[in-house]
Amino acid sequence: MKSVGILALQGSFIEHYYMLRELDGIKPVLVKSVDEIESIDALILPGGESTAQGKLLNDFGLTEPIKERIKGGMPVWGTCTGSILLAKKIVDEENTHLGLMDIEVKRNAYGSQLDSFKTNMLIEEVSKSPIPLVFIRAPWIERVSSNVSVLGEFDGRIIAARQDNMIVTSFHPELTSDLSFYEYLVKRI
Repeated sequence: MKSVGILALQGSFIEHYYMLRELDGIKPVLVKSVDEIESIDALILPGGESTAQGKLLNDFGLTEPIKERIKGGMPVWGTCTGSILLAKKIVDEENTHLGLMDIEVKRNAYGSQLDSFKTNMLIEEVSKSPIPLVFIRAPWIERVSSNVSVLGEFDGRIIAARQDNMIVTSFHPELTSDLSFYEYLVKRI
């Protein structure tokens, strides 16, 4: 059985946990310690608040252990805030968090909580049919390096990308019943 961890310091981690329980052969693990980071086969960085999550990563001593596991090839998927945590550059900010993925992300690019929306879209590398996408105070990806594959765009903005073992999405699959992105992550283990 494969273990997929969900960073459980802040944000929508419990929703990811319940989605992972729907997959055969997958054991979801709520991650709050270095020992848990060392014991998992893949990691999800959930939506939430990037400044808070970045601070908590440092406070819990998880920043470097997570970076080392990702650099070592552990699959990781950042949803919404998770994409901000993984980005090497954040628009109008000097500091980054994990700073591993060759992307530049704009925080809250789609506006405030009141600007949240849902749509359906085909992301061919992930699913053969359109999947529901939920955007809540969502970032978008301003730029990617040549070693990053763009998986999806919405209204001319990059909303999903992959670089080696790292996947990012601007939206929240954990707020739907669609398992496509979870299956996509698990195939990378």
